[in-house]
Amino acid sequence: MNNGLKSKAVDALDDKEHSDGGSGSGYLSHTPGFRGDGQEGGVGRARMDPSTNLPVEPTTTTTLATKVHDGPSLTALEFKAGKRKRSTTSSSRSSSTSSRGRSKKSSAISAPSIPWPEPFKLLAQTHRALNLVYTFCSARKHFATTFDNIKAAVEAQTGGRKLSVEDAARVKVLIPRSVRLEIVDQGVVDLVGVKEAKYAEHGKTWGDWETEGTGQDTEESEVPNPLGESDVLIFEFVDGDLKKDAQQNSKKDDIRVPVYSQKHMMSLIEKRNKKFVDAVDAFLAKCQDEGVDPVEKLEADKEMYVPVSPRSGVSTPAAARLPAQIPKERPSISEIIASIREMEWYTDQIVPDGHRVFDPQPAVYGDLNFTLSQSLVNALYNTRGITKFYSHQAEAINSLHDGHNVIVSTSTSSGKSLIYQVPMLHELEQDPHSRGMYIFPTKALAQDQRRSLKELLSYIEGLEHILVETFDGDTPMADRNAIRDEARIIFTNPDMLHITILPQETYWRTFLKNLKFVVVDELHVYNGLFGSHVAFIMRRLRRICAAVGNRHVKFISCSATVANPEKHMKTIFGIDDVKLTDIDGSPSGRKEFICWNTPFRDPGDPSSGRGNSIQESARLFCQLVLRGVRVIAFCRIRKQCELLLSAVRDELKSLDRINISRFVMGYRGGYNPQDRRKIERDMFEGKLLGIVATNALELGVDIGSLDAVITHGFPYSISNLRQQSGRAGRRNKDSVSILVGDSYATDQYYMQNPDELFTKPNCELQVDLTNELVLEGHVQCAAFEMPIRPDEDTEYFGPQLHELASTRLTKDNLGFYHCHERFRPHPSKCVNIRDTEDNHYAIVDTTNNRNAVIEEIEESRVFFSIYEGGIFFHQGNPYMVKELNTDRRFARVVRVHVDWTTQQRDFTDIDPVETEAIRRISASAKTKAFLGAIRIRTIVYGYFKLDKKGRILDAVALDNPPIEIMSKGMWLDVPKGALDILKSHNLNAAAAIHAAEHAILSLMPIHIISSPGDVRTECKVAVKELGPKHRQALAHTQSQAVPPPPKPARQRPARLTFYDAKGGPSGSGIAAKAFEFVDSLLRRALGRIEACQCTTPQGCIECVCDERCKEMNVVMSKAGAGVVLKCLLGIEVDVDALPWGEDVLGECFVGRDEMLSQEGKELAGGLETIVEAVEVSARPGVSVQIYGVEEVVGE
Repeated sequence: MNNGLKSKAVDALDDKEHSDGGSGSGYLSHTPGFRGDGQEGGVGRARMDPSTNLPVEPTTTTTLATKVHDGPSLTALEFKAGKRKRSTTSSSRSSSTSSRGRSKKSSAISAPSIPWPEPFKLLAQTHRALNLVYTFCSARKHFATTFDNIKAAVEAQTGGRKLSVEDAARVKVLIPRSVRLEIVDQGVVDLVGVKEAKYAEHGKTWGDWETEGTGQDTEESEVPNPLGESDVLIFEFVDGDLKKDAQQNSKKDDIRVPVYSQKHMMSLIEKRNKKFVDAVDAFLAKCQDEGVDPVEKLEADKEMYVPVSPRSGVSTPAAARLPAQIPKERPSISEIIASIREMEWYTDQIVPDGHRVFDPQPAVYGDLNFTLSQSLVNALYNTRGITKFYSHQAEAINSLHDGHNVIVSTSTSSGKSLIYQVPMLHELEQDPHSRGMYIFPTKALAQDQRRSLKELLSYIEGLEHILVETFDGDTPMADRNAIRDEARIIFTNPDMLHITILPQETYWRTFLKNLKFVVVDELHVYNGLFGSHVAFIMRRLRRICAAVGNRHVKFISCSATVANPEKHMKTIFGIDDVKLTDIDGSPSGRKEFICWNTPFRDPGDPSSGRGNSIQESARLFCQLVLRGVRVIAFCRIRKQCELLLSAVRDELKSLDRINISRFVMGYRGGYNPQDRRKIERDMFEGKLLGIVATNALELGVDIGSLDAVITHGFPYSISNLRQQSGRAGRRNKDSVSILVGDSYATDQYYMQNPDELFTKPNCELQVDLTNELVLEGHVQCAAFEMPIRPDEDTEYFGPQLHELASTRLTKDNLGFYHCHERFRPHPSKCVNIRDTEDNHYAIVDTTNNRNAVIEEIEESRVFFSIYEGGIFFHQGNPYMVKELNTDRRFARVVRVHVDWTTQQRDFTDIDPVETEAIRRISASAKTKAFLGAIRIRTIVYGYFKLDKKGRILDAVALDNPPIEIMSKGMWLDVPKGALDILKSHNLNAAAAIHAAEHAILSLMPIHIISSPGDVRTECKVAVKELGPKHRQALAHTQSQAVPPPPKPARQRPARLTFYDAKGGPSGSGIAAKAFEFVDSLLRRALGRIEACQCTTPQGCIECVCDERCKEMNVVMSKAGAGVVLKCLLGIEVDVDALPWGEDVLGECFVGRDEMLSQEGKELAGGLETIVEAVEVSARPGVSVQIYGVEEVVGE
């Protein structure tokens, strides 16, 4: 790089700018932020001052604060606010006044008591120049702020004084959490001009390199780097990102990238300059207190921040604290946590009262009240070293021997499987014709238990050759008859019982007649809609067993610790004689539990927003793995799993330990069975050091000894968290479980109240046996298996069976009821028990002509995750979608090396169509909540390209047909009084409703067991909420042609709506459960908003914003949400304390991203698309249930 005003990279920018039709002179006219053609992202055309090489403003100005003490004077920089005339409306005057007020406040810096030494004055000038240049350079997409790229421009701003790496390190000493100064591989940096020039030397374009790959299994370190083995030094401010003004679409399929806000650029520069001044003052004061020379200390401290290339062989301070090789014998967990606390990046992420230590627990043993055979005793000792039973094992086995049904609810890894293995083996010794059926929710769990039981059988004399086999969808058809006739124990799942075994009961009669034990493991999984289906399947099984003369089947269930295990088992099986065993006698090692909150980007500035929780989890993951800790990390959804896996590899690469990445794998739904079995086998055999998984591994699959669990984000229920935490320490060693707090409101609630994680009872499991569609489906199946006799079969299907049989079944001449013709010939195939889909799309990897199917995804996910040009992740590796074939249901993808991802753009209209129940919200309010049928209509119209910080790089339009489905949900009509208050203060009603919906939705897991996306709401789309004058204003601001007059704005009712994403027209029951707790949900949401310390009018992710919001939380109003919730609860609103709408100009943190909502400003006091809601009526002739405040549905 040359040291003139422009580097080669800047020259490349000049060439690109001129080729784009740009104009202007001077460095910053060619840097990001100043566009010449109205198309490239920027802040508008600006005239440059040749003397300062900065934009000038002849009229309206925004002045940077001038420091009024012995330190260096801050130069007043004038920036053009725009060519558009400012209107003289009250809104404009208020905005102008607000700006002046902020400017005064910024400049009012009190003089410090300690004079600044000359080196600090010079350093402040360097910081100001770095701040200015970086801020404008960061406005250009695809531009990396490398040290060489910005060096010349910074030197020009400091009068030609040379900029050294040591200068940047000195800046980092003073503001260490605000600056990134790091050497990285040039291959992972998108250098405008430089990359393109390098590629041209090879005769290829960036697109060629982007899509070339070496195969799915190639390690990242082995991927050829077209730029060579060179390093670049990155300089970044990481305490906040630029915000963007929104561009309005002129037509539906024209989605555009937002441009940067010039006003916020200046605000961010001011903020950073003031922060640096405060940091210098604090540094000098500390040096004075400690009696040290500040200049000498600055020089000494800078050494630890001068970056070192990973290729140099010299370790950075962070890497130096890690062992050179993964130790075979790791230190204790307490020592490892202590060493992590000493890392330079640790900033008190462990929340107050968030580190708990649980002492080891000794084993408590019990005795059986009957005698086992010596052969069985020997088998237990030879295979597992067991000489006596834990107290809970002995208690449960004794209850089974006495003829009771048993539910065991103890901790993970407490030896629950022995409780159903020993009685079955004892029974087989007594009667070799006995049969057992082991039902597991997943194939992996069934395979694991089959392996364990076969090992026991091999040591029992006379039972060595007993056939025990899996019978599931993967069982070859040629083997099924032999398994059915010869196997004494089958390992299956509810699906096979429903689809194959029960409909073919004539072939299974010998097996069912001799059936002694039915084991249903992980009973807590059978909850909600899935639980309702399984409950009726169990009743169908009991009915057939009774018909073939077997009324003595014993049921055994094991469950995680839940609130109502005994009641839940009775509901699932329809039986009364149930014995509960819940006192755990197994030993446990020392366990530590840590609440680890993702820190703010700038720890001293909450407004900077929380950092990237995925990167935080990845850093912890790597620190543990490299210290010899076997780790499993749980994520809530598939995409998070892939992103975390990718982040772990990036972190290992930054630590120069990329070779370790091959020992870290992902595990989630969608992978093909062969890959999943291999991963399970490698985990069990100890070949892997770490796993990144969804809750597919939350269940009891034995994957060997694990030392640590990292839970990325609160997993939607206390029970899930405790189940996941139990996966660590399965071999009685010390262990740790870490909950990494995301920015969701639920996460932050528990970060602030960690005690509730340990004291709060588990949520109750819910099974709805009154769901008419579920009931009818299983009655039709039962009638197909064996004709229905209403008087006798009421025992299994309830009192409503008589009416159901007479209206929905076919009656014969003998009075028996048979399956209706519309369900034939295979009624079980008409009843989908898991809400899974028959239609899947194959994802075909075509890299280097591999043409291998790497996974399959459900049809309903396709348009949201697979689109041409989109990025799809598999095992943490990015693939680009090259083709989507909807006729043949497959997608072709190719391995790429990109550092950006894609996010689909869609909008959804959610409308209630029929009321079924009404509930008064509170005694003091006249408002009501409604439950009923919901229609959901969705259109996916495009996608964004996002960089690693979530910043938008590009926007692409798609043309997809609408998707329309029906579901169940609840809704609340916003009172007219609330709309009047919002209007009186120019608070946008759509933003208020959207924010209130998010606040309620984020807190549902506190009351109801649910998974990501189980309940959804209607997120407000900014482009729909802007009226003609706002479109025109936006277009004028952006130097664009005014779009044609739009059609009248779409109007939506003033309504908060929530619906079940699963379960079809009958829903999953989760929204119905929320309907019961609606009063509490509203109060908690209001409390959360009022307690949140954010000062942004649009709120933040910890109160009303939601990372899952597909509209990026743009249309939001924190104050408006408070008005809506108070009016719904009948609480008086302090109107005088409300802000005015024109003040709604804040920031909203979208996960790790920080965005300015220009729409928020335009919406405030602007066009309202919300109208008063009209109450939705019931279906004609159908009565509506009405519940009071204290009543609960079903009680």
